[in-house]
Amino acid sequence: MSNKYGDWLKAQREAAGLTQQELADIAIMTRTHIAHIEAGRRVPSQQDARRLDKALNTGNVLSSFLPDEDVAVADYFAAARQLEQQATMIREFALSFVPGIFQTESYARALLRVGFPELSKEECDRLVVTRLERAKILDHPASPVVWAVLDEAVLRRPIGGSEVMAAQITHMVRLAESDRIRVHVLPFNLGVHPLMQSMLTLMWFEDQPPVAYSEGLQIGKVHDTPAVVDRLQSAYYRALGDALPVRESLAILRATAKDFGHHD
Repeated sequence: MSNKYGDWLKAQREAAGLTQQELADIAIMTRTHIAHIEAGRRVPSQQDARRLDKALNTGNVLSSFLPDEDVAVADYFAAARQLEQQATMIREFALSFVPGIFQTESYARALLRVGFPELSKEECDRLVVTRLERAKILDHPASPVVWAVLDEAVLRRPIGGSEVMAAQITHMVRLAESDRIRVHVLPFNLGVHPLMQSMLTLMWFEDQPPVAYSEGLQIGKVHDTPAVVDRLQSAYYRALGDALPVRESLAILRATAKDFGHHD
């Protein structure tokens, strides 16, 4: 989305001679929340915007001109996408395909082409752009801290064909080799494991409790009830304990990418 809103808020705050922390104290918010709004990573709620207007004496400007997000995502994923952009730690589990923040453009297009009803080229383009925008959270060298546990099926199913798979897996290897992410593979020979029912994302934040997001066919849900989040975290760490270490996992990724690369 455009960051005119965040830039304007920052300009008004600085004109008032306030630091982010000072504005946060007056508006009864957190400094991190203010920073996310100014950077364009978060849109304030109507209530937050009214408090900012009051704190900065800006009438009703901030509450009247809240930006609309021009992003293309499934309705059920919209809330999770916002949280993903704010997280300081992310733990991913993938059952069938590579998680969105790791996907290459060609791999994402191959996945989107199998949707029903079939997407128009324009719709597909918008979804791909949004997915690649999501991946920009990995541009920062350290935050968020991201781990990924992949069922071996993610690596074996040739989504988009051999060339696309080789490039996709190589992309993940490069991220892991640069220490940007950690990757663990749950091998087929493990048999049953605690996360076989759906994909799962766990997220932690600087200024709010952790949440979980699970997704199945045409449905996704953000879980914020502490007891549910705790159970899902426990299931994730049980599966992580059964997964292969990073070095062995990367060896499998490299070998699989090589096999796809040599396939006609």
